[in-house]
Parts: sequence; C-alpha cells; structure tokens
Amino acid sequence: MNLNDQLNMRHASLDEAKTAMSELLAKRPSNYSLDAQLYNDPNMFRIDMEEVFQKEWLFVGMTSEIPKKGDYITVEIGQNPVLVLRDGEGNVNAFHNTCRHRGSVICTEHRGKVANLVCPYHQWTYDLKGNLLFAGTEMSKDFDLKQHGLKPALCKTGGGFIFVCLGKTAPDDGFDDFLSTLDEYMEPYDVENTKLAVESTMHERANWKLVLENNRECYHCSGSHPELLHTLLEWDDTEDPRASQDFLNHYNEQSAQWDKEGIPHKHKSFGEVQRNRIVRMPLKKGTEVMTIDGAAACTKTLGRIKNRQLGSMRILHLPNSWNHMQSDHFIVFRVLPISAQESIVTTKWFVHKDAVEGVDYDPENLRKVWDATNEQDRLLGERNQLGINSIGYQPGPYSETFEFGVINFLEWYSNTVQKNLKAK
Repeated sequence: MNLNDQLNMRHASLDEAKTAMSELLAKRPSNYSLDAQLYNDPNMFRIDMEEVFQKEWLFVGMTSEIPKKGDYITVEIGQNPVLVLRDGEGNVNAFHNTCRHRGSVICTEHRGKVANLVCPYHQWTYDLKGNLLFAGTEMSKDFDLKQHGLKPALCKTGGGFIFVCLGKTAPDDGFDDFLSTLDEYMEPYDVENTKLAVESTMHERANWKLVLENNRECYHCSGSHPELLHTLLEWDDTEDPRASQDFLNHYNEQSAQWDKEGIPHKHKSFGEVQRNRIVRMPLKKGTEVMTIDGAAACTKTLGRIKNRQLGSMRILHLPNSWNHMQSDHFIVFRVLPISAQESIVTTKWFVHKDAVEGVDYDPENLRKVWDATNEQDRLLGERNQLGINSIGYQPGPYSETFEFGVINFLEWYSNTVQKNLKAK
C-alpha cells in the first residue's frame, strides 16, 4: 500500500467517525452520559480537537501574567503551540508559535520576556506584533519580509482573562457580551495589579469531558472533598433547584453587604445553555476564603475590596475553564486535552502584586485546599475513565437536580459539535 492509499484510508476513517459521532450525538438522551466512543476513541477525540478546541474561544491565562512589554506565555492546544504576549502599546496578542521559515517553535519556555522574537533554529526575528524583521542574507533578493510574518490567532480579553480562538472566524454566540460583563464584575479586583503566586499542572488520565463533567456537579463532594467543604456551599448558584431557604437567607444577608460596597453579584449567563456564567456565591458562615480553616489567605485584599466576606465569584467558560474570585486571592483553572484519555489541568493562584511571599501570604496555605481537591478529582476522573473503557459500560442517567450542570455542559458540547460539523 502506497502513501496516498494510506492517507485516503485515514481520511475515510475520520469521515466515518464524523458520521458516527453525529449520529451518536443526535440520538443521545439529554439526561444520560455519552456513549463510550465519545470518551475514549482516538478518531472522535480528533474531531473534538478540530470542532471544539480549534474553533471555539478558549481560556489561556490572565493579563497580569504578562504585565509589561515583551512578556509572554505559551500554551499547547493539542498539536498547536500558541504564543500570547504584550506588545509595545500594551496590547495582548496571540500568534501560532511556529516560525514562518521551517516551522520550528520560537518560544520554548512556558513564560518569559523578549525584546524581539528570535527563532532558535535559524535566528529569523520578529517584532512583538509578529512582523518579520530579519531572515538573514541567505534569502533571495526577491524575498518579501512582509509576506512572512507570524500567523496570528484570534485573541480577546475581558476582566483580565485572555481568550484565544484558533478558527479562521470567531463563533458568534454572545461572547462579547460575556467579556463586557467580565470587565464589570472583575473591576473590584483590579487584575492588572495582581500577580501569579502559585501554579500547578496536573496530568489526568481521563477524557477532557470527564474532567468538565466532574467539575459541573457537587453530587460527589460530600464523599470526596472534606477540605473543600470546610468553606464551600455545595449549591451551584443562586438558581440551583436544590437551594434551601437557609442558604437563600444567607445569600440575601451577604449580598446586602456586597451592594453597599458596589460589588456585582447577580447571576449572569451568556451563550447557549449557559456556556458562560458569572455568579457570586457566599461561602459558609464565619469563613472568608477557601483555606483549610476559612481564614484569610493574604493580609492584602485585592483591588478596592474591603469586605473580606466576599464569598466566591464563580466564573464558568466552556469548554475549558472554571474560576473562583475571592477577597484576597483568586484561582483560575484551565483544562486542555492531550489525547482521547488524557488531559492537563492547570491551576493558578493570584494575589495582590505588592503582597510578599512568606510575609503577607504562605503559598502552601494558599494552595492546600485545591491541591487536595484537584488530586481527589484526578482519582475520580481516572476511575471514571477506566469504568467507561469496560465492555460492561453503558450510558447512565444524570440527576436533573444534583447534576443539571453536567446536563447543560453536554447539551452545549453536543450542539456545538453538530453545528460545527454541519458548517463544513
């Protein structure tokens, strides 16, 4: 069999997988888990990457990670290395991190600072806007520098969050409204005057959808997350159908104080099936932030915040992020797939930029609750994946009260994949 025959077989196999995927998603009961292939098949994983992670807006990091000219971060979205950096005018730009000469990765570190972008292979040099400045004297006299700049990726920011989209055009689903509300709701935190205090990266042997499903419900919390439940109330938001009157009374008492300080808190959702959602939720009575004892994690509060009982403002962005904004620090989570049964979960903790490690905050205290919770969730996700791989697995029912967030997520996922496949 020659190479062309092999390539044709691969294309046929992928086309068959797309057809099968569309059929599985079209016929699935909305309140049941997915068929096993959608969690473990390499071809269907490739479709996820092409139709979701190469076409939808993805959270990649915070603007305060790249505060000055030439600061950059890199991120791997499947097989697509992406570079996000701050230019001389203070704009945040994103580029495909691949040289226009021979394709080598240009920035090889996770984060750094540059005057210009220099490819380590042959020293082709680009400015901070991606324009090619130098390609050596070996190129022909007709070589046009202007035609060989870095390829940009779509990039937008809101409330200090950085999002990129690898598609040729951005999806039109109310995303700009979400960004505007992020600006409003994140204003009290003054993100530009925060700094990254701690970062963790966790490899989870589970499909990315299982990672998100686990996050979208707290049905498992009482049996798995003792550290988290020292402070966290299990209700998903103020519209949670399980919410008790005692919780609603607690919320009303807290929100009255937030209103006095001009702190936004009302539930806001955007896009299909609450793809993007913001809501401020109180923590347990008598606690301030998500530490083991519920006491302050940092002596300095963020931005203009005075009230330490600010609860947690929860921000959801599908397909790859959830976040907790609190009075003296905030935590952002990012999920990126690496194979059909592997994902990377990155967690970052931010504090006031003037806070001094070991004086104003203890990194171990800051991260202890979520380090424990992440590890517990990793085990749950990996066990879930192992069970789904079994020939004995068949889709099971979700609770429409305890797991409505999972139902919403899979409805968004199913609709998005089917829409993008039909758009070809």
